[in-house]
Amino acid sequence: MTWLNYHHLLYFWTVVAEGSVSRAAEKLHLSQPTVSAQVRLLEEALGQALFARKGRGQSLTETGRTVYRYADEIFGIGRELLEALEGKTPGRGLQLTVGVADAVPKLVVHRLLEPVLALAEPVRLVCREGNVEQLIAQLGTYLLDVVIATAPAPTYLPVKVFNHLLGESDVALFAPAPLAARLRRRFPMSLHDAPMLLPTTDSPLRRGLDEWFDVLGVRPRIIGEFEDSALMKVVGQAAGCAFPAPSAIAADVTRFYGVRMVGRIEAVRERYYVLTAERRLKHPGILAMTSAARDEVFRPGA
Repeated sequence: MTWLNYHHLLYFWTVVAEGSVSRAAEKLHLSQPTVSAQVRLLEEALGQALFARKGRGQSLTETGRTVYRYADEIFGIGRELLEALEGKTPGRGLQLTVGVADAVPKLVVHRLLEPVLALAEPVRLVCREGNVEQLIAQLGTYLLDVVIATAPAPTYLPVKVFNHLLGESDVALFAPAPLAARLRRRFPMSLHDAPMLLPTTDSPLRRGLDEWFDVLGVRPRIIGEFEDSALMKVVGQAAGCAFPAPSAIAADVTRFYGVRMVGRIEAVRERYYVLTAERRLKHPGILAMTSAARDEVFRPGA
C-alpha cells in the first residue's frame, strides 16, 4: 500500500470513538450506508478486517485496535497543528509534552512538575509514560518536548539527543511501620532474609543494590520485581515488604504511602536527567523543572 486514504481512516476512527455506525453517521452528517461503505474500503485497502461479529454487535479485531491507536494519534496531532497555527489564545497558554521513563519514581516527577504548573504564564501539561527508547524516538520527531530519565540517552540510538543532568540522590529503604522498626535495629545486616520488593534486573538502581548486597554478604528475600516504581511502593505498603526509593523524596514517600524509612544507602545513588532534542533549554516549563531540581529536589542537604 503506497497511500492511505485519510477520509476512510477518519470514518473508521469516528465509528470507534462514537461507539456505533449510526452515531458516527450523525456526527459526520452522512448516511449510515455511506459510513459503512467507507470503512469497508479501508479494510480492503489494508487487506485485513477491522471489525469482527460479536453476537448482535461487532468488536474490533487486533488489527482494528492497532489501526485505531494510530488513527487517534494522527488526528490528535492534526488538532494540535491547527491550534499551533491559530496561535495562543487567552487561557490556553503554552503546552509542554513530557515523556516519563518507566523507572523514574512518580514522586520525583511530581516534584519536578509542580513549578511548571505554578508559572505565571499558564502551561498545558501533557505527560506520556513508556520505555525510554520509545520516548527518545518520539523526542526525535518532536512529539515530545522533553524526556525525564534515570540515565543519559543510549549512544546506539540513531537520534541526536542532549542530556542535561538534573541532580542525584542516594537511596533509602522504606517499609510499613512494624517491619521498619524491626529492620532498623541491626541495619543493614537486618536485611538478610527480609521480605523485599526491587526494581527489575535491567534497572541501574537494581544493579547498584545487588552490588551493595553482595559487598555486605546480605541476601534479602525478594518477593517481587517491578518496572513501575509507584506500583512497587503500593504493593510494598500493602504486602508488608521493604522497598527502595530516593532519599530526596523520603518525606513524600512516608506521607503518601504510610511507611517509615528503614535506613539510607549512601553507596547507591540515582541520577536524573532531562533529555531534549535541542542543546539549549528554552521552554519556560523545562527551565522551571531544571531550576526546581537544582534549588529544591536535589539540593545538597534538602
